[in-house]
Amino acid sequence: MVPGLIALVLATLFAGAALYISLVEHPARMGLEDMPLLAQWQPSYKRALPIQAGLAMLGGVAGLLSWYQLRDWQWVAGSLLLLANWPFTMLIIMPVNKRLMGMTAQEAGAGSRALLQRWGSLHGVRSALGSAASLLFVWGVLASR
Repeated sequence: MVPGLIALVLATLFAGAALYISLVEHPARMGLEDMPLLAQWQPSYKRALPIQAGLAMLGGVAGLLSWYQLRDWQWVAGSLLLLANWPFTMLIIMPVNKRLMGMTAQEAGAGSRALLQRWGSLHGVRSALGSAASLLFVWGVLASR
């Protein structure tokens, strides 16, 4: 049961951070002018990347360990949702990230703003995946009692 509790904690940390970014930080940042908007997003992204990536990976692995021990489908389903953040980020969000990271503050304008609006929508998918994984892990904990 310990891997399940670890998976639950890591998934909820991931979901909480992703939801904070989607519901609070990014909408607030979108109220900035183009140059400070891009200038704020770039270091924020660099700081969040290892945290979010690590939580998704470790939480997914802990969930799979829990599934291996308990054989309840909620653990494998939650793990797959949490781990799906990796390919979704690498294939869908990363091209947007690379374009934004490649821009200087002086290049900020309508193009960078449009990319950041798209980024916010795409990040919402990460929030949904993490939240769904957390709910499935809660269900798994309750089912194993």
